[in-house]
Amino acid sequence: MQQNSQNNIETRVILITGAAHRIGAAMARHFHAQGFNLVLHYHRSQQAAEALKQELETARQHSVSLVSANLLDTAALPVLVKHAASVWQRLDILVNNASSFYPTPLAEANEQHWSDLMGTNLKAPFFLAQAAYPYLKERAGCIVNIVDIHADRPLKGYPVYSMAKAGLVMMTKALAGEMGPEVRVNAIAPGAILWPEHAMDDVTQEKIISRTFLKRQGSPDDIARAALFLIRDAAYTSGHILTVDGGRSLNS
Repeated sequence: MQQNSQNNIETRVILITGAAHRIGAAMARHFHAQGFNLVLHYHRSQQAAEALKQELETARQHSVSLVSANLLDTAALPVLVKHAASVWQRLDILVNNASSFYPTPLAEANEQHWSDLMGTNLKAPFFLAQAAYPYLKERAGCIVNIVDIHADRPLKGYPVYSMAKAGLVMMTKALAGEMGPEVRVNAIAPGAILWPEHAMDDVTQEKIISRTFLKRQGSPDDIARAALFLIRDAAYTSGHILTVDGGRSLNS
């Protein structure tokens, strides 16, 4: 367990799941620059997580802790949260960012796909929120879930993923009611921010960008700024889904 000898009682602590890469890492950098202490979760990406920690602590020592867990192991989730809350004796914000994403055409989808996609995108966020609630309640904290515009408009060939994200949208709204008034729960629905890690051809990418009102791809920093707004500035907002997609979801 990492202790912070320079601990400032006013420094809020954020737990980010899936923080070693992509949007998770961008949020970590952005929140850290704003003075938050971070607990960064990873599963298999130990090298990337350690490099990110080293990068951030070059700027501010004793400000980042790492924790590894398989989010499909439900029994491990309360342990993960307890660790996060013990590092600086507080937990103020949970960001449910970790996600599995891959196609599951109807004829090919199987129970393993279902368990994995529902597990990482819906089940784990729920049980992490449940475990974090007592700590967040004590600090009048908040939760930010990373959903997807395809929660409302399903992505062809990705029915299980789209259904899982739709469930996470409803979870956001339901937990806003369950956890209020002390804890706020909101979500961000990204659009074309990062392309999938599996191959996507240039024509498909251009087609997606052409359907945005802003005619350009977004960046992970757009999501990080939106998350910071929900955490720091949206004190009277709960149960809200903030869409960050350049207008794409409105342009059918």
